[in-house]
This record gives sequence, structure tokens and C-alpha cells, in this order.
Amino acid sequence: MIRVLIADDQEMVRAGFRMILESQDSIEVVADVANGLDAVSRAKELRPDVCLMDIRMPGLDGLEATKQLAGPDVADPIKVVVVTTFDLDDYVASALANGASGFLLKDAGPALLIEAIHAASRGDALVSPQITVRLLKHFAKPPERPRRTVEPLRDALTERELDVVRATARGLTNVEIGAELFMSLSTVKTHLAAAQNKIGARNRVETASWAWRSGLMED
Repeated sequence: MIRVLIADDQEMVRAGFRMILESQDSIEVVADVANGLDAVSRAKELRPDVCLMDIRMPGLDGLEATKQLAGPDVADPIKVVVVTTFDLDDYVASALANGASGFLLKDAGPALLIEAIHAASRGDALVSPQITVRLLKHFAKPPERPRRTVEPLRDALTERELDVVRATARGLTNVEIGAELFMSLSTVKTHLAAAQNKIGARNRVETASWAWRSGLMED
């Protein structure tokens, strides 16, 4: 059972999400709150498996709430999926930098919402298809970085790990990666986990962003 907390300042949105999620035998909604302050306090109290987090909320916005629950400095992070009406690049980048395990638009539909929750709970990440391509292009144009800061990390990865990381950055699922690279699903997971450990990525989105920022996708 995946335990979920919903944070959104619109009562109708919370009710709609609750109805969608509670129709799933594998998901339990443990709380819904209307602002970021309550989202942080209730999440720390209840320790849900996944938080659904709106961005524009009173008291504390969803980006800061995400940082407090899942940010790089959090010792015991909680998985957060940001669900918002706004797909501005700054919002997407900030959410992911603050530790979000996914970024969805509210019009993504019930199936994608459920998929994102399952992905976050197992340590993966999902980004709305509408913004994935633009997001990856954004990552592909970073400020200039000395090659010496990137090459040691890339050199630490085996060729198969690099292949898996490239495929992940293209948006392929583990099953699709296995089919393309002629690997079993368990082998894909092993290579991906090893690569993430070496580059310091916590999920698929961070892995994809590293691949684009490091220039790996240009090879």
C-alpha cells in the first residue's frame, strides 16, 4: 500500500485527487492539506510514501515545502511529486533541484498521476511528457564547465552503464532499455543503480539531467 499526502490550496482539486487515488487498491490517502506549512508538518508527522505538492499555496509555496521535505540537505527525505497548472521552466528546474521525484501538470490525467506516484514510491521519477523534451533541451545548454570536473565521473562509468544512462536520458523505461540494449530487466536496474551511485544522482530525472549537462548526449 502506497501512503499519499495531498497538498493543494483548492478544495476541489484535493477532492478530485483523493477520488482518483482512492479508486486504486494499492494507494491510501493519509491526509490532504491546503497550504505548504501544513504540508511540511503533516508529512513529517505521518511520513507518507509520496506527497503530491502544488506550487502556489499560502503560507509556504510548494517549491520551498518540497525542499524542506526532499531537498539535498534532508537526512531522511520524503518523496514529492509536484503537480501544478504551471509548466514554467524555472518551476520545473527548481522543483527537481529541490528533490522532487516528478513534475506533472494538472491536466496530465488520472493514469499519469497514478503512474507518477508508483514511480516515486519505487525510487524512479516521472515528468509530464508535455515538458520532458523542453526540459532536456534546457539541461543540454548549461554554463560552460571545465572538462576536468566532468570527465572523472564519466570515466568512472562502464560502457554499459553509460549506455543505460544515455537511454534513461532519452526517456526510455527500464523495460524499453532492456529491449534496446538486449539486457534483462534486473541487469538494467543494476547498471542504472551503479551509475546513479557513481554520479550522485538520486533518481531518473537527476540521472537524465546529469547526462545532458555533462555532454554525454552529444557523444
